[in-house]
Amino acid sequence: MLVRSVKSLLVAVFSLSLLVSPLLLVAQPEGDNHQGGAHHEAGAEEEEKLDPAKTIIEHVSDGHEFHFFEVSKHSFSIPLPIILYSPEKGWTSFMSSKFHHGTEAHQGYVWITDHWRAHNPEIGKLKSADGKFIYPNEKIYALGADGKPDLNAKVYDFSLTRNATQVIISVILLILMMTSIAKKYKKGIGHTSAPKGFQNAVEPVITFVRDDVAKANLGHSYERYMPLLLTIFFFILINNLIALVPGTANVPGNIAFTAILGIISFIVILFSSNKHFWGHIFNPPVPIGVKPILIPVEIMGIFTKPFALIIRLFANMISGHVIILAFICLIFIFGAMNKALAFGTSPFFIAMAVFIYVIEVLVAFLQAYIFCNLTAVFIGQAFEGGHDHDDVPGHGDPVVV
Repeated sequence: MLVRSVKSLLVAVFSLSLLVSPLLLVAQPEGDNHQGGAHHEAGAEEEEKLDPAKTIIEHVSDGHEFHFFEVSKHSFSIPLPIILYSPEKGWTSFMSSKFHHGTEAHQGYVWITDHWRAHNPEIGKLKSADGKFIYPNEKIYALGADGKPDLNAKVYDFSLTRNATQVIISVILLILMMTSIAKKYKKGIGHTSAPKGFQNAVEPVITFVRDDVAKANLGHSYERYMPLLLTIFFFILINNLIALVPGTANVPGNIAFTAILGIISFIVILFSSNKHFWGHIFNPPVPIGVKPILIPVEIMGIFTKPFALIIRLFANMISGHVIILAFICLIFIFGAMNKALAFGTSPFFIAMAVFIYVIEVLVAFLQAYIFCNLTAVFIGQAFEGGHDHDDVPGHGDPVVV
């Protein structure tokens, strides 16, 4: 099937970038009984048209398995736990492989996917008045007495999806990495002797965050915020790098992930503020006539700072994946027009995809630094000392909140 073929080709592109082995790419879409589209009752398959938007969205969205590639219609993937609660059935748990990629129901539940629509065309393609599917993709429903998904049945999904699982893995890697380095310092390695192994690679990064981020923006108070800044930097960096591995989830490209990080920074900024900070918000050093205009702007600025952190990280980390997959999709688009055209242009598109992939490695480090540095800047602005503005009319007036 075409979507799986695109993912398989994407794996090949990443492999080329790592110089593992030369691979032959065949830009020829293949129909499959497990994919949506027209199917003959006699079992004949028709070529499926490529939907680039659908393919890209499927790649960057969440799911219930880590899918790597497919060979001869055999999918190589890692299923994840499905954990459901229904008032009628209680708690239910099983692996996502029991759904067979959505083609089969299990324990009274069905996972709506394109595979399920292909096997249930009479109800899988039903649409509402606004043109949307009645049963949205990537959602689990309880089956009713008629064997159809029940829209009225309450199903609470606590499953470990790709994003959730990958975040847990990132946390474990971060804890193991930092605790192992801390143990070496406790033994005197790095103090009485030179750093060794992985510690030698991480120490310059820690020193950089301390000197160029924390001290530069927080002054003498930098030590209080070093645990936060180091955690933010390495946690984002680890997730950014894991997201570049084919088959994994693009966690930093999930707005919920970046939103949580932004909210954490927002809370720390607020708790680090002092009276001078709030004085500049509610009594800015401007003439009295300008205050009614500037005060709402200053209040809005409290919220735009963390919002900028959230959107910047999200947009930068999802854009690279979209661009890479767009180049790969162009091969299949040209292949639908002319196979010779696909073979002729594929080296260029592959080279561009590999180039963007290399750039994404740089962006992974850069975005971790930017998020960490801006967090330090905003915290420093929150507790910086007051300034006298006696020359500004009305600025010496008491602040009324």
